[in-house]
Amino acid sequence: MSQTSSGIITMTNSTPPAVVDVDVVTLCFEGVKNSCVKSTYPLVIRVPLYCALVAAVGLTVLGNLLVIVAVLHFKQLHTPTNYLILSLALADLLVGVVVMPPSVVRVVESCWYWGALFCKVHNSTSMMCCTASIVNLTMISIDRYYAICQPLLYRTKISVSVVLVMDSVTWIVAALFGFGVVFLELNLIGIRNLYDMLACDGSCIFLHSLVSGALSALVSFYLPGVIMACIYLKIFVLARAQLKAIHSVNTQANGAPSISKTERKATKTLIIIMGAFIASWIPFFLVFNIDAYFGYASPPVVLEIFGWVGYLNSTVNPLVYAYFYRWFRQAFQIIMSGKIFQQHSSRIALISD
Repeated sequence: MSQTSSGIITMTNSTPPAVVDVDVVTLCFEGVKNSCVKSTYPLVIRVPLYCALVAAVGLTVLGNLLVIVAVLHFKQLHTPTNYLILSLALADLLVGVVVMPPSVVRVVESCWYWGALFCKVHNSTSMMCCTASIVNLTMISIDRYYAICQPLLYRTKISVSVVLVMDSVTWIVAALFGFGVVFLELNLIGIRNLYDMLACDGSCIFLHSLVSGALSALVSFYLPGVIMACIYLKIFVLARAQLKAIHSVNTQANGAPSISKTERKATKTLIIIMGAFIASWIPFFLVFNIDAYFGYASPPVVLEIFGWVGYLNSTVNPLVYAYFYRWFRQAFQIIMSGKIFQQHSSRIALISD
């Protein structure tokens, strides 16, 4: 029985349905007694599926590399907010480099060919990147809170050194969570027998108990999501109040700080990124939490689709930057044209929003 792994914690899957010759049973590893059964898609499905998924991987890697290079190279972009965006882009890049490629083969071929150790690394990296992404988004919401709600304190509260500490804490927590749960097999407490029964050579199984699944989803997804929603709601309410105050003569006379157009646009863009992340992953996490109550009986194709919807969030983020930020579009043009290798190119003044 072939299994799948998607998102921060993967769930048991049997071999995805496909057109199989009933007279011939194909195994992932011929001659191996405990090999999983391999399902073979028709060529008319396999080729377009490979092309689409490989294109998604390439776009994910290229887009996030551009974000990382842009923020690191151009001195104008060396700001606290952009360093948080850099950390988010690094998580998305790891998804494109480590998580998505083997998942492409697993989806199309219905087999895992890289052994148990890399299966654990794959699952751990997936968990780590998803956790790092949502913690980064939480840190970004805190950055936006001070930029909008406490503008006079922003430069003292959110400095580059403070952001570097925030990024370090984010990745340490995410790595300990992702690799700790997988390699210590904390998710198998109470369900080890079920795992041994379902495992076969050619699968990448990562089961979760009811308790471990609920706690993991709560800590790494639902709780940070609620925190971000509350912060951005407060920002939205205050922003509306300040925008009304701009038109008040008394408020202006008192010297009350107002929100700049750049800060408003940056906040709007980051809210869209947060919303896209939550919308991309919530279908998977809903199935993830419910499935254990029904004996992990969700159709494999549903899990694959929801898992890849989550992965594709890493593809979408750079496109959001490119659409909303003129500085990113200009940085993209400079990098792709090769002007980035010219002397003093790092000091080029990019168009501000």
